[in-house]
Amino acid sequence: MSSPFIWLQHIAPQHLLTRIAGKLARSESPWLRDRMIRRFIKTYNVDMAQADRPEGAYRSFNDFFTRALKPGSRPLADGLQRVLCPADGAVSQLGKIKQGRIVQAKGQSYTAAELLGGDEKLAKKFDGGSFITIYLSPSDYHRVHMPVAGTLDHTTYIPGDLFSVNTATAQSVPRLFSRNERLSCVFDTPRGAVASVMVGAMIVASIETVWGGLVQPHGKKVLRTDFAQSGEDAPSFAAGDEMGRFLLGSTVILLFEPGTVEWSEGLEPLTVVRMGQSLGKFTRQAAENASA
Repeated sequence: MSSPFIWLQHIAPQHLLTRIAGKLARSESPWLRDRMIRRFIKTYNVDMAQADRPEGAYRSFNDFFTRALKPGSRPLADGLQRVLCPADGAVSQLGKIKQGRIVQAKGQSYTAAELLGGDEKLAKKFDGGSFITIYLSPSDYHRVHMPVAGTLDHTTYIPGDLFSVNTATAQSVPRLFSRNERLSCVFDTPRGAVASVMVGAMIVASIETVWGGLVQPHGKKVLRTDFAQSGEDAPSFAAGDEMGRFLLGSTVILLFEPGTVEWSEGLEPLTVVRMGQSLGKFTRQAAENASA
């Protein structure tokens, strides 16, 4: 039986609550902004010593929530040989994509095609490959970075629900990550195609990218933007570069093609991770592809 928390999410006006929270988070009223920031820092024990600005130097709660860190706060592993962690958070699940399915939690899974907005052809590229899901808690740093150097091929905005993405919800709501609103970003890299999927959640629908700014909802319409065929220079990134950010945090899912990644020993669900650290190594096959 679902807990009251899960039941309430099913009946709550998810998008309305998210719009209200978003309006409050964008407010530049000093009275509201400063109260929200102070309460948030106290409630979630946010370490402001790492932030690039002090508590009182933010235009809005959103500006505070997506704060940058001081230079050197997140050293980068070797991006040529290692998969870099894209964000601060905790590992939700990781492993192989088997028969097109991705593990969400014990007894729960969804298909790569569902996650990618119904793109069966793209999903087949990742069948037998590797995935990792990273959950960003409210206290975490909420900018998302590149796990490997690459050039943006296309993005797909997929509308959907806005359930919470914490552990309890992931264990209870079937196909959670392929039901929630999300932005799939697919990169052409020396290691093959790599997908970085930013999943929205309750009061967390707003996603920004460094190339396009705020991702605007498009109702029930799936929207694909092709960069490789646009005739213009597609955005390119080095390993560790910022690619986007969450306005109120959520989840990032990385997909890799078969034979390219081996996850680090000891990496498992609930492991706390930090942006830039090594999540695993690229295999010999991946290295050969990179030098070809």
